[in-house]
Amino acid sequence: MLTVGAATIVAAPAAEAAPQLSVTTVASGLSIPWDVEVAPDGTALMTQRAGGFVAVRPGGAVVRPRADFSRLFVVKEAGLMGLAFDPGFTANHRVYTCQAESRGGASSSIAGGSADLPLPFPSTGQVVNVVAWRMSDDWSAATRERTVVTGIPVTASGRHVGCGLAVSGSTLWIGTGDTATPSVPQSRQSLGGKVLRASLDGGPASIYTLGHRNVQGVAVQPGSGRVYAIEQGTDRDDELNLLRAGGNYGYRPDRAPLIYDESVPMTDPVRVPGAIGAVWSSGSPTLATTALQFLPATGWGEFGGGLAVSTLKGERLVFMRLSDDGQSVVSTVEALAGHGRLRGLAVAPDGSLLVTTSNGNSTDQLLRVRWVG
Repeated sequence: MLTVGAATIVAAPAAEAAPQLSVTTVASGLSIPWDVEVAPDGTALMTQRAGGFVAVRPGGAVVRPRADFSRLFVVKEAGLMGLAFDPGFTANHRVYTCQAESRGGASSSIAGGSADLPLPFPSTGQVVNVVAWRMSDDWSAATRERTVVTGIPVTASGRHVGCGLAVSGSTLWIGTGDTATPSVPQSRQSLGGKVLRASLDGGPASIYTLGHRNVQGVAVQPGSGRVYAIEQGTDRDDELNLLRAGGNYGYRPDRAPLIYDESVPMTDPVRVPGAIGAVWSSGSPTLATTALQFLPATGWGEFGGGLAVSTLKGERLVFMRLSDDGQSVVSTVEALAGHGRLRGLAVAPDGSLLVTTSNGNSTDQLLRVRWVG
């Protein structure tokens, strides 16, 4: 169902020096739209956690492309999640999803190591795969082409699945979750609790960074090529991290072999010597950060070229301005309260920000947000 309404002006309390935002409902009647991306022709494509693509065409028509999600494993955080367009989408109509699926057995193939290394926890009937799809010209159907990356762990609980996706050039970046399993973030035998790097042309994924809890968002900064990950944390901290090849970001919750201790710091330089500190931390209370998006250079005030971060528990956006070297956040402001839990983010061709809500019960919306000042 499509709902188009007059723009409203939303502002946080003046004491917070928050901006005014124009907010318009683009589409409603959605069910936990996990991610949103915009195609070159202006179509906004969304994934819904329980399965199904939803496309909003430039003229406002809503299309639900047919696709086979019969293997989809949907429990809590697990389901149809991250989404990215191939750089050659105009010619090949290819999109990528990160999704949990049912399967038998468990193994992973990690570049730079032995093939089929055993995962450091019992085999389960589920796995997270990155899948390539071909979208039809009229957006009416999506055909599964191949599994690009497999062996990313997910347990029966569906906790901490990650599934942040981003594409830059011929590289696919994949944020994963630690499945709430004690040893996973620091284990090089598991693809969980990592940011992975894979080639769009095929081949095994490699571990780019480790020591993460739950990476649901990855973004590449235009111009610099710097890669950032937003990490949903414990009650102590959410984090924004600037990724460095081989870096360890210091999450180590294995206080005992079978105890997952979430009271530890998100970045623990004592238990993880050399751990890389965060560019930004939420502190307590945490916000449950889910996605991040670089904003256009113009039209967004002092935060032009900066970041927008969505939050579930915080139920608001956090705008961030980065330092010139990208290693710190020099200013932040919060806005867009009153719409409940916020998740997916994408920039539309007109420079506006598309935001999905994540409130459930088919009440979710796709919002168009513009900076008023």
